Amino acid sequence: MTHSPENTAPKLVDTDWLAAHLADPTVVVAEVNEKPDLYDEGHVPGAVKLHWRDDLQAALSRDIVDQAGFEQLMGRLGIDPDTTVVLYGDRDNWFAAFAYWYLKNYGHADVRIVDGGRAKWIAEGRELTTELPQTTAKTYVAQPVNGAIRAFAGEVLAGLDDTNRRLVDVRSPAEFSGELLAPAEYANEGAQRAGHIPGAISIPWSSTVNADSTFKSTEELLELYGSKGVTPDRDVIAYCRIGERSAHTWFVLHELLGFPEVRNYDGSWSEWGSMVGTPVEVSTDNVASSAVC
Repeated sequence: MTHSPENTAPKLVDTDWLAAHLADPTVVVAEVNEKPDLYDEGHVPGAVKLHWRDDLQAALSRDIVDQAGFEQLMGRLGIDPDTTVVLYGDRDNWFAAFAYWYLKNYGHADVRIVDGGRAKWIAEGRELTTELPQTTAKTYVAQPVNGAIRAFAGEVLAGLDDTNRRLVDVRSPAEFSGELLAPAEYANEGAQRAGHIPGAISIPWSSTVNADSTFKSTEELLELYGSKGVTPDRDVIAYCRIGERSAHTWFVLHELLGFPEVRNYDGSWSEWGSMVGTPVEVSTDNVASSAVC
């Protein structure tokens, strides 16, 4: 069963589709990993390397790159506004989803994620190469930033008492409860305080994927979120630690399930947990204790 909302281009492609389109001149495939060295060890033939931080973030302002920078990046990778951009990566497509959300901030029309990502491609014994692709620079003109899919701390704070809003904390249960400031491997991306935003519901991002890194079915996803009161009629804001896991959840809710009002608060806990005056809760309420993160 397709996950894509009706009357839209596909949001997901499988590995068979990817294999069949590697030589398609209208498609650019990009690998987006947490660990960028993986690309150099071997990547899908023809795939370009896209770094979630070095390419997609303004280092000094901790913000998305400006429009001119984005246009230059896309053009350098051989992408124009009519290109179908297909993303895949490690960690169950965490950072592929972040890049997807990022491209949608600047209005790129046709972006897709490879279901199962790098792990599934390798598990199926498909070809990897260390050969760098030959790209032809293109001219890219971006649309104005789409503010409808991004949330900022002030908007989150102002809406804490909004009964129509659902804040979804997609981190691990231990982070949500306040046991951990951040996973051990990301200690430098933690915050001054542990816990969660008041009223947030814990639905770890990992609850949405299968053991083979593919997304769960539409029925399973609707049950997962519906059982926690996260439904299409609500204004939903997802957050995590730095915005990458919550981009994954944004993709599930907005792109796969078609929820109309979903935003990614990419400042997330590393911002909220360190700001003066922002309220914090420490509890285990609403924790999806069966999830593994």
